[in-house]
Amino acid sequence: MQFTVNRDILLRSLNFVQGVIEKKNTLPILSNVLLQLKDSKLNIVATDLDLIFYDEITEVKINTEGSTTTSAAILYDILRKISPNSELRFDLKSENKLSLKSHNSDFNLLCLPTDNFPTFSDKFDSQEITLESRKFLKLLNKTRISISNDDTRHYLNGIYLHLTEAKGRNFLTGVATDSHRLSSSSLEVENINDFFSVILPRKTVFQLCSVLSESSIKLIMQTSENKIKFKLGKITLISKVIDGKFPDYRKVVPTQNDKILTVSSKDFINSIERVASVSIDRKEGVKLVINKDNLQLSVNSANSGEGNEKIKADFNSENLNISFNSKYLIDIASEIEDKKLKINLKDSVSPVLIEDVSDKNSFYVIMPMKI
Repeated sequence: MQFTVNRDILLRSLNFVQGVIEKKNTLPILSNVLLQLKDSKLNIVATDLDLIFYDEITEVKINTEGSTTTSAAILYDILRKISPNSELRFDLKSENKLSLKSHNSDFNLLCLPTDNFPTFSDKFDSQEITLESRKFLKLLNKTRISISNDDTRHYLNGIYLHLTEAKGRNFLTGVATDSHRLSSSSLEVENINDFFSVILPRKTVFQLCSVLSESSIKLIMQTSENKIKFKLGKITLISKVIDGKFPDYRKVVPTQNDKILTVSSKDFINSIERVASVSIDRKEGVKLVINKDNLQLSVNSANSGEGNEKIKADFNSENLNISFNSKYLIDIASEIEDKKLKINLKDSVSPVLIEDVSDKNSFYVIMPMKI
C-alpha cells in the first residue's frame, strides 16, 4: 500500500475522526482509523461501535492499493505539526508498520491488521430526506443546549427528532429537555411520509454539528428503527439511536402565561454575566425583580459576595420576583436571533415560556429556581 496525499485534505478528515473515536478504549482497534485505498479513492473510517464516520478522499495519488489501521490520535497530532499544504507520502512496510514521510520528517507508525476492524452492513430502506444544512444545523444548535446529562434517564440524553404539523404545514421538529429546561426548534419540510421518530444521541449531535458547520451542501438523512444515516457530500455518519420513549413534552409547554417581559437580548446576557461573576460555582441562581419599565438582576453568594444591576425592560403586569439558574438563562438567550427577548410568565413558581420573535418555529421553557 503506497499513496501520496495533501496534508490539509487528510487533516480535515482526521479532525472529524477525533470526535468519533473513544480516547480510552478496551478494544485497541477502536482507537485506530481505517485507511483503505481502492477504486482511486482513499476511504477513511472510524467508529466507537455506536457511531460510524466515513469519508472519501479522491485527491490522492495511489501507487499500490491496500488497507491498514493506525492510531487516529497520533496520526492527527503529527499532521497538525507538519507545515500546511505539505505532500505526505505513505508506505505500508509490513502488516504492523506504516511509513509516513514529508519534507525532512520521517515517521514509522504502528498498525493493527484490518481483519480486527469492525465491519458494518447497514440497510436503509426508508425515504431519503433532503435538508438545508444550515437550517438543520440551526435546529441542532438551538435544541442541544437542553440535552440532559442524567444517565439514569437515558432517553433524555439526546434530541428527539419527529414530524409535527401546524396550520396544514409539515415540520421536522427537534426537542431536548433535562427536566429543568426544554428547547424546541422546527424546520418546514415537504413530501415526507416515511420517517421513524428517533432520539439522536448527544455525541452524534455534537459530531454532526461539527461536520455541518463546515459545509453548506445539502444534507441527506435516512432513518431505520434503530439507526440514522446522514450524508453530506463525501462524508457519511451512521449512528445508533437511543432506545426509549421520549416523554410527551407538549404537556409542560405553558399556554396561559400572559405576563410579558420584553428586554434587549444583548443587555440581558451581559447583565447576567456581570452579576453572576460573584458566584464561583454558578450554582447560586440569579434573582429577577421585574417592574413596569426595568429589570433588576441580583446574585447573592454566601461565600463570595453579591452583584446587582438594573437594565431597561417592558413588563405588562404588576411587579414580579422570580429566580433562575443563570447558566440556563444565558444558554437560551444566546440562541435567540431577535434583538429582543420575549419572556412569558405566569407567577414566580410556574414554568416560563421564552419566544424568539425572529424565529416563530423555536421556543424554550425554563423552570424557576427557589432561592
